[in-house]
Amino acid sequence: MAPRADAGSCEDTAAGGMTVDIPVIDFSKFHLDNGLTVIVHEDHKSPVVAVSMWYHVGSANEPPGKTGFAHLFEHLMFSGSEHHRSSYFRPFELIGATDQNGTTWFDRTNYFETVPSTALDVALWMESDRMGHLLDAIGQQELDTQRGVVQNEKRQNENQPYGRSMENIQLHAFPANHPYQHTTIGSMADLEAASLDDVKQWFRDYYGAANTVLVLAGDITPAMAREKAERYFGHISSGPSVIRPASWIAPRQVSTRGTLADHVPQVRMVKEWNVPPMGHKDVLLLELAAWVLGGGTTSRMYQRLVYRDGLADSVSIGVQSLALVSMFMLEVGVRQGVDPALVEAAIAEEWSIFLKDGPTEDELARAKAVLHLSFVSQTEKVGGFGGKAAILAQGELYRGDPAAYRIDLARRDAATTVSVLAAARQWIAQGDYTLTVVPAIADQATTDSTADQGLPAVPDKPAAVIVPVREFARAESKVDRSAGVPSVERFPELTFPAVQRGRLKNGIEVVLAERHAIPMVQVQLQFDAGFAADRRHQLGLSRMTGSMLDQGTLSLDSVQIAKQQQRLGAQLGVSMGLDTSNVGVNALSSSLVGALELLADMVRHPAFREADFERQRALALAAIQRERSQPGSFGGRVLPPLLYGKDHAYGIPFSGIGTGASVNALTTDDLHAFHRVWIRPDNATILVVGDTRLDALLTLLDTVFGDWIAPEVPRPHKNLAYVQDRIAPRVLLVHRPDALQSHISAVNVAPPTSSPGYTAMRLANTTFGGTFTSRLNMNLREDKRWSYGARSNLGDAIGQRLLTVSAPVQTDKTAESMREMLREMEAIASDRPPTQDEIDKVKMQGLRMLPGSYESSAAVLQTLCTNKLYGRPDDYALALSQRLEGLTVAQVAAAAGELFSSEAFTWLIEGDLSKIETPVRSLRLGEVSVLDVAEEG
Repeated sequence: MAPRADAGSCEDTAAGGMTVDIPVIDFSKFHLDNGLTVIVHEDHKSPVVAVSMWYHVGSANEPPGKTGFAHLFEHLMFSGSEHHRSSYFRPFELIGATDQNGTTWFDRTNYFETVPSTALDVALWMESDRMGHLLDAIGQQELDTQRGVVQNEKRQNENQPYGRSMENIQLHAFPANHPYQHTTIGSMADLEAASLDDVKQWFRDYYGAANTVLVLAGDITPAMAREKAERYFGHISSGPSVIRPASWIAPRQVSTRGTLADHVPQVRMVKEWNVPPMGHKDVLLLELAAWVLGGGTTSRMYQRLVYRDGLADSVSIGVQSLALVSMFMLEVGVRQGVDPALVEAAIAEEWSIFLKDGPTEDELARAKAVLHLSFVSQTEKVGGFGGKAAILAQGELYRGDPAAYRIDLARRDAATTVSVLAAARQWIAQGDYTLTVVPAIADQATTDSTADQGLPAVPDKPAAVIVPVREFARAESKVDRSAGVPSVERFPELTFPAVQRGRLKNGIEVVLAERHAIPMVQVQLQFDAGFAADRRHQLGLSRMTGSMLDQGTLSLDSVQIAKQQQRLGAQLGVSMGLDTSNVGVNALSSSLVGALELLADMVRHPAFREADFERQRALALAAIQRERSQPGSFGGRVLPPLLYGKDHAYGIPFSGIGTGASVNALTTDDLHAFHRVWIRPDNATILVVGDTRLDALLTLLDTVFGDWIAPEVPRPHKNLAYVQDRIAPRVLLVHRPDALQSHISAVNVAPPTSSPGYTAMRLANTTFGGTFTSRLNMNLREDKRWSYGARSNLGDAIGQRLLTVSAPVQTDKTAESMREMLREMEAIASDRPPTQDEIDKVKMQGLRMLPGSYESSAAVLQTLCTNKLYGRPDDYALALSQRLEGLTVAQVAAAAGELFSSEAFTWLIEGDLSKIETPVRSLRLGEVSVLDVAEEG
């Protein structure tokens, strides 16, 4: 059939009168003889191509007793294929792939990567080899390895606070024979029972070409795409007819409830309604209703529960849009000490008001503007989780139309207050399932009290849809696979936007990188402040000050600020780091003037009103409790003070949130003082990326910032004194009752980011634990099957930075995992340093992934910010090849020896001490002490 091409662009007027460009994603679509659907989108702004494979199979296809099969098989697809019997990731690392992953959901399994356009044959060879040549490469060892990895993934998820909530909700939201009643990851028993024959049959049943959509988006033409698709995929079997579950909303007529006791810091309430699936005319209307009710700080529920009544610390409402039925969900973090019944009563009251009157015209207009901005942002990238390839693939797979997103945009634009209210009255007026998650008593196992209340009734199940596949005469392969993965002769050069500079009347430096791919501009003010600016008795001050900037100015309150940015189609943001405080805005080009005026008012004239401050204080205290309860996050609180010392600027909880005592001691006077000393024009740089020109930009910025005068008070000094390495390791233990896993962290300080050996250290760390195929991950995940993932992270900082080696591991392998981590550290630091092959791989990956890494404006802006922070030249990214080519094996080996000397590390082990303390102590790594979470500030 002839390719279909949707072309052109158009303008429309969103509610509220804001003129916007509605994105149009041009595409061509064709089918191979075997039924494979191929969609092509041209975007030549970067020399990369996104490859996105979507198989129409997910957990909804799993029969009873075989839950988790779809997800388990996704993992097996990364184990190697008949002509590449090795890690699937290695060839992609060598060609510099970005945005590479695989995911499983209820109705689909997708695999995706973005590759340099000259390396597209590698990606298509790899994807087609596992699609058409997999079964002989799957043996019992591969199955056992990935089974262990998935089981540890399940333990890791459930070991987090509230990690068991979704399983409970699905169990009670849907009838017993509904395809969505079980989680995608499945049950431990079913995973354990999976046989080799089972998983091979799964492949035969669902991984045929006719059940698959391939999207190629980026630096490619339809003619090239057709030739390559036929060459690599044309010989693959269509596969059998597929039995596909029918749409089944299963709305409930009555409300039910349950309670789950878990090791959580505060009560959380979740309400769920079953609503129509994606593509239904009411889904977009319900998304608008969800935004009005709980889409942000201006939403009705947030205003009522957090602002007005002070009953909650967090509120969110959204629609999980799925193929068979969607889930409308409300989630509330109940403030400590508050009776959940009061929260539920307030929810019911606001719900009834909304169902009576519906949204206002202003609420609806702001909802449309915010959602439009989100979609425009999503279309900047060709690949990844939410780029243009994913948009086209989802439309084709679920609705038979890659341009289905345009139907959704039109429906949303046409929505009225009357239509939104009608949809809400039909679908969310009754029949919710309410789950209340409550803190378990110390040392008490988690309990689920919903089991004795019965599950939903079992109505008749809609008949499944049989999707027939015509007979396909298998063609001869046009690819000689005996030679292995194709070689790549050349790679595209990185094109980084030209950096332009200017200054405002008051001397503020402006740095601009123009990008005109989408009509958006990103602006960021970077201040030399950050968490390191907190004085010791005022921990959390910088973060609290930042959180208050959008809570009110001298002329606007927090709600007015939020509503104004929504009307503009802009998004204000404050991001605080260790060394910098950043305030910025992302805006449509057409709204830039108003967005900059709002940004300047927020930065220059914060009000720091007492009522707003007390509300933010309560939110900060709740966040501290959550951080203390989170395995891994707790280490970021207690380890930096131990490593740096209490007088050092970095001797603080690294999230910058402070302690309960320090946050309780803060006053609005402290916030005014911090703002006066640190948030000032002579301490600022304005960095901009997007659809604007320097002369026009400087004129706009001068209007709002040019008359800003610096105060006379000098900035305080940050204590970044040199920290000596420890001469002996130490071990800290934290008791997490009933923990399903242990979380291991080994931490030390490393030289600053700006040190001469930065690049060598980066390569050494990447070799050790910075990629999927690094030594540490291959050991603990792929070889031992004790962890879902192990890694090492070398942070960035003006002063000495943190090196963290971490792994969540199954409880019964805690001591053994520590021993393996220690063995790997000692090996790379001494008798088994990085090899030439390892270093070459990391070098090639670093260079070849650059074109894909800078596809988004956000990535370019981040580089501008880091260049400014660390005093790097504008061509720092472009000159990476010179820095890498100059490194020798000896230099990287020396860096590895400096980083991973095991004597200097502090170990933190969080887990059930009744099971792990004795084995850990028997390792005799060093002095062992037990930390009490309850005593941490």
